[in-house]
Amino acid sequence: MGMKTSLIFYPQSSMNWKTWLKKKEFYRAQDQIQCAGIIKMDELINELKELSMNNFPNKKVYDLLENSHLDHKDIEDYIQFSEEKYTRHLIYKDNNFELLLMCWKSGQKAPIHGHEGEKCFMRVEKGALQFTNYNLVSTDPLKLTKIESLKGVVGFLDGPADVHSVENIYSEDSITFHIYAKPYSACDIYDINTGSIYRKELTYDSMFKKAC
Repeated sequence: MGMKTSLIFYPQSSMNWKTWLKKKEFYRAQDQIQCAGIIKMDELINELKELSMNNFPNKKVYDLLENSHLDHKDIEDYIQFSEEKYTRHLIYKDNNFELLLMCWKSGQKAPIHGHEGEKCFMRVEKGALQFTNYNLVSTDPLKLTKIESLKGVVGFLDGPADVHSVENIYSEDSITFHIYAKPYSACDIYDINTGSIYRKELTYDSMFKKAC
């Protein structure tokens, strides 16, 4: 692992602060990826098994993801896109957590959904995605307020997620790596167009490199 060098980036006089913050976040994420060490999937799984004993402390999970980079050979067989929807590929699963790789073509999205106490951590491995977080004000009638929308580039970490949507609004295909602690087989979907909430069963497009 090489010595980490911080890139200091100051706004030019013609650049507004919002643009500067986006560029600063981009360079920070790139700096993290360049300085992260390669970790084999088996090693990562063993690290997560240890963290599961303490209910996956947020900071320790973040530190693990920030300071390690997946070996491409360990994930290349899971990189499979669909023209119809984003895809979910199961890498590992036990009673405490599961690991997935998800593939997003431009224009594909996960609707507004909740995690009901499940801890979900996500890292962008390729491309960029828009993450929008919401506050659930009431369920009857359904009322959500948008907290923020963020652009996540390579190295961006999200989680533990509560109520949010994820969308590839960019031209490049994207890949994300996910850790679900105490995973559920279904989640609540919040449809702001109809004002309804419904339960959706979660499925996989492949499991352990085999198509479903």
